Amino acid sequence: MPSDPTRRHHPVTLQEAAQAAPSLARLTALVRESSQRLEAIKAHIPPGLRAAVAAGPLDGGSWCLLVRGSAAAAKLRQLLPLLQAELRRSGCPVDAIRIKVQTDWR
Repeated sequence: MPSDPTRRHHPVTLQEAAQAAPSLARLTALVRESSQRLEAIKAHIPPGLRAAVAAGPLDGGSWCLLVRGSAAAAKLRQLLPLLQAELRRSGCPVDAIRIKVQTDWR
């Protein structure tokens, strides 16, 4: 199919493309919200453990933290009540925080 010669192709940023497509816009919002939640609790994660924790997906009232290694996951599980309380206090309540150990951390 030949292209329309009257149509101009302008480069767009990823942000602009995401806003133009409803499904991408929703995905972008979820990623932003997950990152904001991690920022809200980061001060309550021991400094030596912070680099091993990443924001994961949001699914309804459940939020997932991605963790490098089972030892870090075990320590983080001990902190879950404190982390949930901090999220409630900061206006980001969650019903549950799941922890998933990532074996292929990059």
